[in-house]
Amino acid sequence: MEVHSRSRFPTRSIFSAAVIVSALGYLVDIYDLLLFSIIRVPSLKSLGLTGPALLDTGIYLLNIQMVGMLIGGIAWGVLGDKKGRLSVLFGSIILYSIANIANGFVQTVEQYAVLRFIAGIGLAGELGAGVTLVSELLPKEHRGYGTALITAVGMAGALLAWAIAQVYGWQTCFFIGGGLGFLLLTLRVGVLESGMFHKMSVLNVKRGQILSLFTNRKRFGKYVRCILIALPTWYLIGILMTFAPEFAKALGVKGTITGGEAVFWCYLGQAVGGMTSGITSQFMRSRKKVIGMFIVALSLFVSAFFLQGSSTPSTFYAICGLLGIANGYWALFITVAAEQFGTNLRATVATTVPNFVRASLVPIALSFQSLKGYLSVSYGPDNGIIYAGIIIGAVAIMIALASLRGLDETFGKDLDYLET
Repeated sequence: MEVHSRSRFPTRSIFSAAVIVSALGYLVDIYDLLLFSIIRVPSLKSLGLTGPALLDTGIYLLNIQMVGMLIGGIAWGVLGDKKGRLSVLFGSIILYSIANIANGFVQTVEQYAVLRFIAGIGLAGELGAGVTLVSELLPKEHRGYGTALITAVGMAGALLAWAIAQVYGWQTCFFIGGGLGFLLLTLRVGVLESGMFHKMSVLNVKRGQILSLFTNRKRFGKYVRCILIALPTWYLIGILMTFAPEFAKALGVKGTITGGEAVFWCYLGQAVGGMTSGITSQFMRSRKKVIGMFIVALSLFVSAFFLQGSSTPSTFYAICGLLGIANGYWALFITVAAEQFGTNLRATVATTVPNFVRASLVPIALSFQSLKGYLSVSYGPDNGIIYAGIIIGAVAIMIALASLRGLDETFGKDLDYLET
């Protein structure tokens, strides 16, 4: 430990098997998670949907996937604290790999919905378990570097999904995602379990008690704030990027905009932002300050998104990239959540928190859809979707900033302790 703490750039610990495999796992996770946003239009058109049904059914399927992730997040989180971090890494990827391969054979929207739900359950376990494992294995002063590497590699999953979608049909894209998952399983065989988890197991401590997050007022408040600081991240991905074609049309962008390319540029930016946020938190020796800076930057770029007017596709995609950079605090926020709680609740928190954030897309999307319909009556369809997007985004950003103020700084915090 002393060798690591004296090394400014701890390359040996950062490039350990656990960090590399967690990063590759996040790559496959992001590939499968964002694939629907990329191939939404062609896949739904092949099932016979057209016009407004592409947006409405897209919201429905996205919500179904997010509900699955919420349920999966709770289940995998508890399992991670009870049975170990590696059990989640293996089990979750098997489930979503099978679901994605089956997704390539769907013939109806109902079949699509069932498999998105199952895939959502599987996808829920990957990132939280990986971040928990890496946080417990790396020296406390260097956890931000591990987060940066996981984010940079993981975000490449969205770029890979977009690139494959340019070459292959939507069914093949699902097959490839499932195949990548099974390939990843072979790399995980040599990864070791967290020493902190082993120590807790020997002590026979009660662990994975998710209800204990709700029975202590202070602990519950901390848990809720961990969730709320990331609300803008899935407003950006689930609303602005997924429905980029509809926003571009309403804004008067001169040219064709696709959801797949918007996601590509956003996640290219997010790869840069994720690595930047992790490294910056190391140099500033603060998680909170960096997350606050990124949320403020996100609010500025959201404003630019809605103020661009009759721009070109190049300008539109450039703004998507800037939004992605500002959205790069995603993995850092999960690290903060993991660092807020003891070893016997850490996996539960780190796995449920991002999935509650993802599941927040359900009320966000429903509110957006309802508000869009209401405002369209008074201001027209184009202004309706724009005004709804602005209002929902402003609320999400204000909630995030207010929640951040109440969290403790966790940079360099010793994680070898238990919640009582």
